[in-house]
Amino acid sequence: MHTKWGYTAAFSVLLGCMAVQAAQKGDEILVEIDGQKITAREFEEKHAAALFSARSNYYEAQRRLLEQFIDEILLERQARKENLTVEQLLDRHVVKSLPKDPTEESLRVYYEGLDTNEPFEAVKDKIVEALRQRRMAKARSAYLQSLRKDAAIAVRLSPPRAPISLSETPMRGPANAAVTVVEYADYECPYCLQIRPAILRLEQEYKGKIAFAYKDVPLPMHPNAQKAAEAAHCAGAQNKFWEYHDSLFAKKRADPETLKAIAAELGLDLGAFQTCLDSGKTAGLIQRSVSEAQALGIQGTPSFFVNGRFLSSAASYEKLRELIDAELEAARQDRVATVQAPGKTTAP
Repeated sequence: MHTKWGYTAAFSVLLGCMAVQAAQKGDEILVEIDGQKITAREFEEKHAAALFSARSNYYEAQRRLLEQFIDEILLERQARKENLTVEQLLDRHVVKSLPKDPTEESLRVYYEGLDTNEPFEAVKDKIVEALRQRRMAKARSAYLQSLRKDAAIAVRLSPPRAPISLSETPMRGPANAAVTVVEYADYECPYCLQIRPAILRLEQEYKGKIAFAYKDVPLPMHPNAQKAAEAAHCAGAQNKFWEYHDSLFAKKRADPETLKAIAAELGLDLGAFQTCLDSGKTAGLIQRSVSEAQALGIQGTPSFFVNGRFLSSAASYEKLRELIDAELEAARQDRVATVQAPGKTTAP
C-alpha cells in the first residue's frame, strides 16, 4: 500500500538518482575523433545555448506529467480515506455535483449562437454532451484544487536554466542582486510595448532587490528596429543607454527623426551620436544578441529569462512576479542553509 511518505520518499530518491546520473554523464564519452575523447561536459559547454530549447520542451512535458501524477496521488489518497475507489470518489464529489442538463429553451438559445447549417434536432445531443464534458472538466478541476489546497506540495523538479552572457549587456539594479531578469525585445514590437507597464511596475516594487538586463532582437518586419537598437547603444557610449531606451518605449516611435530628437532631448553630443549611428559601430553587438536569441530557440519578443529560467512572449506581470518571488525565496533558503550548515560560522 502506498503511503504519503512512500510517495514523497520514492520521488526524492528518484530525483537524487537523477542528479547522480547527471553528474556521471558529464564524464561520459560521447565521441572519439582520432583518439581524442569528447565528453558530454565538453559538448555541453560548447553548445549549451543550442541545447537549452530542447531541454525546455522536455521540462515542460515533464512538468505536465508530474502535475498529472500529483493529481493521481491526491485522488488515490482521498479515495482511501473515504473507503472508495477513485471512480466512486469522483462520482460522489464531481459527477453528483453537476447541475442538470439545460432546458430545451436554453439549448435553442445556445444553438442560435453556433455557426452551423444543421437543424437543431440534429445537433441537440452533441450540444448537451459538449456542455456536460465542459462542466465535468471544470468540476473535476475545482475538486482537485480543493485537494491541493489541503496538501503540502513542494515540486522539486528543477527547470533548465539558460547560459546567458551579460558581458556586453546593459543592466540596472544591484550588481550583486539575487535575481536578474533578462528581456529580449524589439523597440517596434507591439507586445513589447504592452508589457512595458508591467516591467516598470516590477522595477519599482523590487527596487534594490533585483537587476534588469536588456538584449536586442530587432525583428525583420520592423523597419526601424535595428537602427533604434543601435541608437540606444550609441547613447550608451555616452552613459545614457537606459534613458534612451526608456524614451524609445515612451514615445512608441523609432523613425530616424525620433532617434535624433531623443538624442537632443538627453543632451548627448549629437555629432558623436550621429557618427556612431551612421557608421553602424554598435551593429555587431546587436547581431551577437540576435545570434544568442536564435541559439536559445527564442521564437518571439518579448521573451524573458529570470535567473536563466525561460518565460516566453506570453509573459505577464503575474507570471513574471511569480518567477521572481520563487527565485528570491530560493535565494533566501540557500542563505539559511549556508548559515545553518555544520562547521559554518557567520558574523553577528
